[in-house]
Amino acid sequence: MKPQKEYEEEKIPVTPIRFWWFVVRGNKKYLITSLVALTFAQFATTSVPFIVRSIIDTATNASNGIGEVSDVWFWVIMHVLAMIVLFIGWRLSGFFGAALVTHTNASAYKTLFKYLTRHSYTYFADRFAGSLSSKITHASEGVQSLTEAFLWNYYNATLSIFLTLGYMYMTSPIIALIFFGLIVVLIPLNIKLAQHRRPYVVAYSHQATKARGYGVDAITNMAAVRQFVRGPHEDDRFSEQIDHMRSLNLKQWHMSEWTLLINNVLIVVFEAAVLFITVRLWILDTITTGDLVMIITLMIGIQGTLVFIGSIMNGFIRRYGEIEEGLTDILTSHEITDNERAQSITDIRGEIDWKHVRFDYGEMPVFEDFNLLIKPGERIGLVGESGAGKTTFISLLLHQHEVAGGTIAIDGNDISLITQDSLRENIAVVPQEPMLFHRSIRENIAYGKPNATDEEIFEVAKKAQAHEFITSLSKGYETLVGERGVKLSGGQKQRIAIARAMLKNAPILVLDEATSALDSESEVAIQKALHELMEGKTVIAIAHRLSTLREMDRIIVLEAGKIIEDGTHSKLSKAGGIYSRLWKHQAGGFLLE
Repeated sequence: MKPQKEYEEEKIPVTPIRFWWFVVRGNKKYLITSLVALTFAQFATTSVPFIVRSIIDTATNASNGIGEVSDVWFWVIMHVLAMIVLFIGWRLSGFFGAALVTHTNASAYKTLFKYLTRHSYTYFADRFAGSLSSKITHASEGVQSLTEAFLWNYYNATLSIFLTLGYMYMTSPIIALIFFGLIVVLIPLNIKLAQHRRPYVVAYSHQATKARGYGVDAITNMAAVRQFVRGPHEDDRFSEQIDHMRSLNLKQWHMSEWTLLINNVLIVVFEAAVLFITVRLWILDTITTGDLVMIITLMIGIQGTLVFIGSIMNGFIRRYGEIEEGLTDILTSHEITDNERAQSITDIRGEIDWKHVRFDYGEMPVFEDFNLLIKPGERIGLVGESGAGKTTFISLLLHQHEVAGGTIAIDGNDISLITQDSLRENIAVVPQEPMLFHRSIRENIAYGKPNATDEEIFEVAKKAQAHEFITSLSKGYETLVGERGVKLSGGQKQRIAIARAMLKNAPILVLDEATSALDSESEVAIQKALHELMEGKTVIAIAHRLSTLREMDRIIVLEAGKIIEDGTHSKLSKAGGIYSRLWKHQAGGFLLE
């Protein structure tokens, strides 16, 4: 065994804000440059009313003979410079911000997808594929939206409020105090209202994901929907989910509108107070006409931010909810992880030793004190009725579940101390239901050996009796097989799966009903290829067609997770036990269950 590469992946945060920072911080240069550009742009934007005030006051002074015309020109030039800084700042923030947002979105997608793919078989079996895809999309696009909002809503609004407050204070501390009072009331109130709305947003996002999962499930199984004439039923089922989603969406939206309404009332009251005090001070000649114009202009400029501060908060909580809904399910702890002492294995002989293995599936016991030694290069057939434990046997060998007791060892190495990737690299599986990608036939065959040459691919395809039908297709090996290989027949898919296992050439071979989808003539041809594939390998074969197991070195008969019989086909078929009974029940070589 070789030591595992020493590295430890950084733990991914499960809360939305921490996760956002986790993916944003890898692009700090874009974040910093965007914020610097935005700071200059917002400062210039908020300074325009101050510059206009200075133009008015210097022009008034000049016309009254107590100032210079050159002072007016100075502020006019400052206004032009402010406009230049304003436009350059916004455009730079756009360019750098675009780089930050797209990088953040891509980083979130890749981080979540990588984490998701490391979940166990059980995790995926319990969930809709469409829902999981939707959760990744929700979380990643929520991160993107949050980044955009942070740059051009939250940061800008905060700068605008503080700069406005500063210019008001320069004019009159009383006016600044009233404006500050509005902020002190408005922001905590909106945070409280947003927190109240949050569970409704999360519920809506969860239902939206669930509805998409239902839709994808129905579309994926459209053949069954048509065959059983269940279209109206699926329509009603999907409509029910969509109606529930609409109801939740309407509820959280109404809460958003109530927030905006409360904001509108508060802003009108406080803004009226600011304007009343400002005009009063102007009448008393405490402030200048320029000051009056500046305060009014600042209030007009900040009004949009204040009116929609509730909308900004609502947008934040909606994005927060979308991210949270995705992270909560995707970033659950991995059910099966590599032990910190796990190592890689190479050059294995293929001995498999089960010692006192105990395993329960949920609350149902499957194996209890299970023992079995498979010698290197030995070919084993697993037989038993449904529920006997055959599929679980394979799943445990592939370390798709953790055993509750005992050990499973390969060449004396406990598989719990072998890295999962290393373990599975040494096991080739031909499943009962071939797992094909919506990619070309070439890519599907070469999936276990991406660097395979055309000659190697053609050779295994010929051995698997697949080359002839592949070359008869219009695009040959470049033919796309459709989702889960839907464009191919069951037998064609299984031949491609066999070719893929041949190309992988692992020392341990698992055949799970590898010829179940083949007709008798094709099966005879495939048997020769399988014999060649099995040469020198440790083989575990599951089959309901007992005729396919006759040449195995041993046949293990399982019943309720226990080994009931163990021997050759010749011995067991004459022993008068379970295997003999199953053999006699064969009809055309098929096991009647």
